[in-house]
Amino acid sequence: MSTLAYPLKEQHWIDTAAELSKEFAKTAAQTDREAALPKENLRRLFESGLDLAILPVEKGGAGISFKTFGRILFEIAKGCPATACIWLMNTGAAETLIELSSPETSAKYLSEFKRGKRFANALSEPSSGNLFLNPVQEAQRLEDGVWKLEGAKRFVSGAELADYFLINVSIDGAPAFFGVERDETLEIHDIWDALGMRGTRSQLIGFNGARLKAENRLGPPSADRQNLIGLGLPWLSLGIAQSAYDALKEHVQRKKLGATGKPLSHAQWIQFETAAVHARLTAAKLLAEHLLDLADQGSAETNVVGMEAKILANQIAKDIAELGIRVGGGSAYTKALPFERHLRDSHAGGLMAYSSELCHIFVGQYELNVKETE
Repeated sequence: MSTLAYPLKEQHWIDTAAELSKEFAKTAAQTDREAALPKENLRRLFESGLDLAILPVEKGGAGISFKTFGRILFEIAKGCPATACIWLMNTGAAETLIELSSPETSAKYLSEFKRGKRFANALSEPSSGNLFLNPVQEAQRLEDGVWKLEGAKRFVSGAELADYFLINVSIDGAPAFFGVERDETLEIHDIWDALGMRGTRSQLIGFNGARLKAENRLGPPSADRQNLIGLGLPWLSLGIAQSAYDALKEHVQRKKLGATGKPLSHAQWIQFETAAVHARLTAAKLLAEHLLDLADQGSAETNVVGMEAKILANQIAKDIAELGIRVGGGSAYTKALPFERHLRDSHAGGLMAYSSELCHIFVGQYELNVKETE
């Protein structure tokens, strides 16, 4: 799959994820049907050590590279996209809180993460959509070093399991980020009846007077800091794309073509379409690998390349899943075949921040040197 070489110690983590993913695939359809959190999958990922692997060695992690992290996410997503999404958000939120908090608060988050406590991102506002870095919900100052939040965050993956949340608010018109521990001021609104990625149960959370303390406020990131979730999102869609592609190949090689007795794979139009999506899937993987290579180098280019990689990954996942529907025919509309689930799951990535539409705008402005202030 990859043009990148992985050190032996890092290949171990990829192999571990691949083996677990085979088991996750056995229950992925049930997780989707029941819109149930894949708790057992998440437990097994934690017990394998994969949750902590991205952390530096001095903090008890394995210090794996970003390119290895992306490949791990890809392997998990092939088996169960909902599990992969929650895992990405858990590790991304925890890593951010550990790395950007004060030393004392960081030590607390690190200790809790090692104990298996769950973390979640709560950044997307109902009114601001994708623009999570520019929150419009203003926190009310109560006293020195304490603010209050009355508002809501949506699409919080794994919300019902989370012990800690990474949130954002506006303070005096400027974005601010905090870690918030679950307490009685947090209310989960059970509105989940999603089209796809149903096992994430990405609920709406109400913050009813949540207290934001200065000691839990995050410091500014360094200029070369890489965003784990932004790097991972293309690989989430690529895992879905690969799973849909593998199912497509298996189906057309097994299913017979009418009275000819030959497999569907002998149909010329299917050969043509398969070649087209395979080439694009390969190209999307190569760009996503390039993204992670840049991230490991600390390159400033990762922002725009990440958006380009997300655009390609989101689209090829949808196109392969749609081809599966066409190839499967009427049966593909039913749960007898996995294609309808792949199709629903494939649309989720393009809606995640930044959405495909915003990524196109940002990349277009970058390429054409368009300044928003002009």
